[in-house]
Amino acid sequence: MERRDVLRLSAVAGATGALTLGRVSFADAVPTDGRSGGGPGEQTRRVTGHLPTGSPDFVYLPVEVPGGVREIAVAYRYDKPTVPEGTAGNACDIGIFDERGTDLGGAGFRGWSGGARTEFFLRADEATPGYLPGPVNPGTWHIALGPYTVAPQGLSYDVTITLKYGPQGHTPAPVHPPERARGRGRAWYRGDSHLHSVHSDGKRTPAEIAALARAAGLDFINTSEHNTTSAHRAWEGLWGDDLLILTGEEVTTRNGHVVAMGTDPEVFIDWRYRARDNAFGKYARAIQRAGGLVIPAHPHATCIGCNWKFGLNEADAVEVWNGPYTPDDEVTLAEWDNTLVAHVQGRADWLPAVGHSDAHRDPDVVGLPQTVVLADDLSRRALQNGIRAGRVWIAESSKVDLAFSVTGERGEHAGIGERLAVSRTAKVTARLTVSGTPGCTASFVTDQGRLYSTTLPPSGDGTVSWQTTPDYAAYIRAEVRHPSTTPGLPGPMAAMTNPVFLGRWG
Repeated sequence: MERRDVLRLSAVAGATGALTLGRVSFADAVPTDGRSGGGPGEQTRRVTGHLPTGSPDFVYLPVEVPGGVREIAVAYRYDKPTVPEGTAGNACDIGIFDERGTDLGGAGFRGWSGGARTEFFLRADEATPGYLPGPVNPGTWHIALGPYTVAPQGLSYDVTITLKYGPQGHTPAPVHPPERARGRGRAWYRGDSHLHSVHSDGKRTPAEIAALARAAGLDFINTSEHNTTSAHRAWEGLWGDDLLILTGEEVTTRNGHVVAMGTDPEVFIDWRYRARDNAFGKYARAIQRAGGLVIPAHPHATCIGCNWKFGLNEADAVEVWNGPYTPDDEVTLAEWDNTLVAHVQGRADWLPAVGHSDAHRDPDVVGLPQTVVLADDLSRRALQNGIRAGRVWIAESSKVDLAFSVTGERGEHAGIGERLAVSRTAKVTARLTVSGTPGCTASFVTDQGRLYSTTLPPSGDGTVSWQTTPDYAAYIRAEVRHPSTTPGLPGPMAAMTNPVFLGRWG
């Protein structure tokens, strides 16, 4: 395809953010030798092209797959020219859709590896991690290129497609984790719901992640690969009475990422839209229909495409702490705290805060941070109910423990995520008991800001109390922080709670 054709088609495709290239055709007859390109019993085609700056988000390469194919293998590469300082260079993702098509939310999705791999294969009995095993049916398949960023010189790509012929294998029935583990009845359960394995851009296997989760003292984890469900069937033998494994996805759009926590196994949530397309509400509802929670991830991360631009109207919770605590988490925390005022005014439901590690590889720490949920049992539904209710606090590790509540003069009591229904002038006492945080400072934060702070004992174990009234503080939440390491910013978080709201409605 000539460059001017790509430019012309890009202009036509701009509204939908997609471009379809010319078809790649293979001979109908099954080859018996390598003369058609490739080894015996296979055929290979190579496609090269060039995409200019401003290309659509997704470029589809149609491949006509004849009958008798047992495996499709794809390899690709693209150039990475030197670019001016401060300018994004070339980055191009890849995936594939089968003969059922590329419609948004359709059934044709067969896998995505983003920029983590340069080659993949799929057949009935096996597929590269990130891709779904299943029959290779005849018809028009589409290799999906995702030019994430394009250099001023443009992006030249080189795609090699190999079809291997022979009898189709048997696709094994997927085995998924159970929705419930033994647990401890109604209790506080620790988990990490944002993790990556070799099924997307992580370097760890599911077995390694499960072992690290147990070592971190976690009770549950959620598989959240970028734009694929292939890991849902990869955990057989890794769950147990001590570890619940939920299935989900990190839906990675060009305008922000969202963790789908605890969706039904094998439910794929599409990611091919931007905020300007006004499509996120549809896919947020798809997450919820599949039994999952909608949790915007690292809303103020600085990576390209990571900043959250869809708003919070469809969210069930928000990830305010992602991995080791950094200044972008501080921005997210402040933004989330501001939303609590809308709830105080009765204008909106409030969004609970959660924290996840987003661990990909060494030295990323699974369970840094971890979300601690008060749930009726260790099950998908109970954990989700606990998160929706805001019965959640966040810790940097299982070494940290805390209890936080607010009591009234007549014995009224409210815990994390609850409301203490007392008169506006009633005296209330906030009490935080914490352990495992040496060298830290404990604070109480209200709608006015940080109103009380004190240094904890050198052991990091202690109880802190503070009195106020609903007139003075519409809510109270607790923070435990390390000493500051960045001038002008408070210290990194060791633990934090969701709020206790004060006063009666109306």
